[in-house]
Amino acid sequence: MANILPNTDRGLLTADNSAVVFIDHQPQMMFGVASAIDRQLLLNNVLMLAKGAKEYRVPVILTTVETESFSGQMAPQLLDVFPEQNPIERTGMNSWDTPAFREAIKATGKKNVILSGLWTEVCITWPTLQMLAEGYNVYVVDDACAGTSPAAHEAALSRMTQAGAVRMTAVATVLEFQRDWANREHYNALMDIFREHGGAYGMGIEYAYTMVHKAAPARKKGK
Repeated sequence: MANILPNTDRGLLTADNSAVVFIDHQPQMMFGVASAIDRQLLLNNVLMLAKGAKEYRVPVILTTVETESFSGQMAPQLLDVFPEQNPIERTGMNSWDTPAFREAIKATGKKNVILSGLWTEVCITWPTLQMLAEGYNVYVVDDACAGTSPAAHEAALSRMTQAGAVRMTAVATVLEFQRDWANREHYNALMDIFREHGGAYGMGIEYAYTMVHKAAPARKKGK
């Protein structure tokens, strides 16, 4: 079928066929966010995606731009998820212009690249267009990205999707890694991720755990 992307499981992402990239989640970039999403919700979605990728052992790449001179360090909450990794430092706004970034993408061996970052209209759009031209499938996690205005964010998403990128959301991406509730290997960890970062969905899980299954509240775990 023409609308089913190659290198996917009949159009679906899996933990085995994907890599996740976090681009420029840095203070100066966050200061400039003025698209529709609340900054705290944005960070929450980024952490959900990051913890989901780590749980399912999806390859992850971190990258930052002009850390010392302009943008500041990557969000510490995100770095804490991947303490063994150092972000690839760049001078250019377009990650794909940096050889170390291109090499890191190629080293994953994956053709499906999932992106989260700031800002949508620059540091997400530019590498997306060039990765598409190189034959990668690119999935932009809409609610784990943000732009300098609602118009900038939406225009960038339109530009990318017209070029062949796919829009995703954080919850949907992590659930696609799980796919089948019969897979119990990651079940409890996934529920913990959603209880912490899943908003209303997480509250519903917490209610089911504590009121229906009589489990201890999440904050009492390990006590």
